[in-house]
Amino acid sequence: MAEETESKAPEAPPAAEVVVPETEEKKPEAEEAVPPADEAAATVPESTSLEEESNVVAEPVDPQKKVLDELKQLVQAALSNNEFNPPPAPAKEEPPVKEEEEEAKPAEAPAPATVEESKPSSEPVSAQEAKPSEAPAPASVEESKPRSEPVPAPAERSLEPEVVEDHASPVKKEPLPPPSQPAEEKAAAADDATTKTVKAIEEAVGPAAVEDVSPAAKEAPAPAPTAPPEEVFIWGVPLVGDEKSDAVLLKFLRARDFKVKDALAMLKDAVIWRKQFGIEALLEEDLGLPELDKVVYMHGIDKEGHPVCYNVYGEFQNKELYEKAFGDADKRRKFLKWRIQYLEKGIGEHLDFTPGGISSMVQVTDLRNSPRLGKHRQVTKQAVTLLQDNYPEFISKKVFINVPWWYLAVNRMMSPFFTQRTKSKFVFAGPSKSAETLFKYIAPEQVPVAFGGLLSKEKDPDFSTADVVTDVSIKPSSKQTIEIPATETCLIVWELRVLGCEVSYGAEFTPSAEDGYTVIVQKNRKLAADDEPVIKGSFKTGEPGKVVLNLENLTSKKKLLLYRYKVKSSTGST
Repeated sequence: MAEETESKAPEAPPAAEVVVPETEEKKPEAEEAVPPADEAAATVPESTSLEEESNVVAEPVDPQKKVLDELKQLVQAALSNNEFNPPPAPAKEEPPVKEEEEEAKPAEAPAPATVEESKPSSEPVSAQEAKPSEAPAPASVEESKPRSEPVPAPAERSLEPEVVEDHASPVKKEPLPPPSQPAEEKAAAADDATTKTVKAIEEAVGPAAVEDVSPAAKEAPAPAPTAPPEEVFIWGVPLVGDEKSDAVLLKFLRARDFKVKDALAMLKDAVIWRKQFGIEALLEEDLGLPELDKVVYMHGIDKEGHPVCYNVYGEFQNKELYEKAFGDADKRRKFLKWRIQYLEKGIGEHLDFTPGGISSMVQVTDLRNSPRLGKHRQVTKQAVTLLQDNYPEFISKKVFINVPWWYLAVNRMMSPFFTQRTKSKFVFAGPSKSAETLFKYIAPEQVPVAFGGLLSKEKDPDFSTADVVTDVSIKPSSKQTIEIPATETCLIVWELRVLGCEVSYGAEFTPSAEDGYTVIVQKNRKLAADDEPVIKGSFKTGEPGKVVLNLENLTSKKKLLLYRYKVKSSTGST
């Protein structure tokens, strides 16, 4: 018997977890790109393979790249097996037939299709029925042969239907199927099909290749073509084969401490969740919640270039807005979709996954007047869970400002349960330290005025976020002077802000000439808490000199002064 040849696709190598070893040549990155040294040393197995001896010193292997390459291989194998698709929906089970109904109607059960009930002996038998069939009867008809066992009495018969045959009357035969095709015709048809197949193969690969094929291989059907692997994207980036893919895969590796199997499982779950949640359709959906644009919004960048997202939950003190967002279950689901939609749009507009690009953001959460317990608590927990599971390593820093005392106390209690990596990303600041804390990570010109920054209006003709702000501390009960040099025929523009107010402010112009007269630009006055937070002034001069800004701290506490100025060329005199 000839062997049957069969082509099989090579199987993917089994997934193996890779742990990054510690190397002395390369230190971990700022975001702990490799696991701690003690964990790595405890989990790295000894290598059993032997390498050839060489006098050439090998370059040190980058542990991060090694783990990344291993994850790429596993992702490619998973793509080939279409493992990034949601599981099929379970089939609906048919309701079981109740036993009571079956027992209630025993006589209605149909008799076997190949056996017909026997006719009474009194009926005449036709010639066709009496004539025996020349063809052999089907196997199922053999069950209709008379049984040798005696028929039980009526009182002893079971409830199941029973077929009793009358030996005096012949059984009516079912019509036989048409005669099958003769063996000679089958063989001729098979030879004809084989000849056509051989001719087609000869035309494609040549007669020499056909001669080597065994008869069994000729008769074997060709394997069905396999479907090509699906190309999977996440945040507009393919999982493999693109320069941006590494940045995406590294996010999942860092989130799982560079454990390859865990990172692959997280990646699969995230892709499947995005398909089930309908992210692509959600981006085009109009949820009709424009009021929430003042609750969550993107504005400015931090000192390292990360975009900053502000969350102002104090806006929910507005009862009408709160009810619109959390009034019932449908509204809470709609708010959750809106939050995911806003994050997805922010990722697409502000983040860059190219090598060396900025692929994470800073989150600033303002807890001033934020609601504590209410209808929003459940959807907030759900949103946090979704963000943790499906958006790994998208937060470079999380800054909480205007934090109440009770929140700080709870955080101190929970801090021992957080990892060092998590604690390094979270920053908490009370109301008196919020602005100063923000300025450690975000330049004052990038911080909105509402949070203590010196950000001018969007269409301000004089200043923008490109104009750098200088911050100076004014000691208690002391004065601070700022001098702005002026050339002949120029316009000087400045703006300043003092955090905490309660200072005295004045401005004057002093000419360079000895016989010149000092011009009072702004009389000294005390800045109150209800004044405009940002003070803006200007002076046009026709001679060289300087503008002097005088500030005096009248309190026993240190004050923070923010200011910037610009000298513009101008014509004319003051």
